[in-house]
Amino acid sequence: MRRVVFNQKGGVGKSSIACNLAAVSAAQGYRTLLVDLDSQANSTHYLSGLCGEAIPLGIADFFKQVLAGSVGKRPQVKVTATPFANLDLVTASAELADLQPKLEAKHKITRLRKLLGELAEDYERVYLDTPPALNFYTVSALIAADRVLIPFDCDSFSRQALYGLLAEIDELRADHNEDLEVEGIVVNQFLSHAALPQRMLEELVAEKLPVLPVYLGSSVRMRESHQLCMPLIHLDPRHKLTRQFVELHDLLEAAG
Repeated sequence: MRRVVFNQKGGVGKSSIACNLAAVSAAQGYRTLLVDLDSQANSTHYLSGLCGEAIPLGIADFFKQVLAGSVGKRPQVKVTATPFANLDLVTASAELADLQPKLEAKHKITRLRKLLGELAEDYERVYLDTPPALNFYTVSALIAADRVLIPFDCDSFSRQALYGLLAEIDELRADHNEDLEVEGIVVNQFLSHAALPQRMLEELVAEKLPVLPVYLGSSVRMRESHQLCMPLIHLDPRHKLTRQFVELHDLLEAAG
């Protein structure tokens, strides 16, 4: 299973969702890999505690090999072990931003799918964290994935962007990856006692959009988790938000 977490709007918790679902997956015994495709490298730092020049070679080095096109050599990717059992990481770095126009010019949009196919025997679950833009890396992830989760933060701007995003995914599915499934919209940073989020969700459900029935709350514990570079399932297994992530993960697994 290859699952991409994507929204063009920043600040919706994309990296937090990808990392915490991957951590729950690993904690439940699945051999799990997270591939960070965002040049900001937030997921890389969250799962490894590393930043800047201390980050090991990862996806940027793989794409540099792709561009080099060495005859007779298959591009390889370095996988980094995290401190958490069953959870590995392909790191991102700022270099991805410089590589993007070169990769677009060379039309290397399917190389990530081939790479993940080669890694399929090593990992039962793969999570892909993407930039907050429909760029080369995001399109590569959507072509490589089986499923896509869309984080949503109950903001009116997010709602307007959501319709366009779903249309773009439909177009990409038709052109490049007919097996890609929208698993659902993940409500994040949900304020259960506020009227606006409740009303907005009711309207989305009434429109028959695929809103998942597990809502992720807002908690300072998440910010603490980021600071300590420790996913919630390891930092505080009994916390309400941790239980929500476990419930969401199990819902997705049960849906097959």
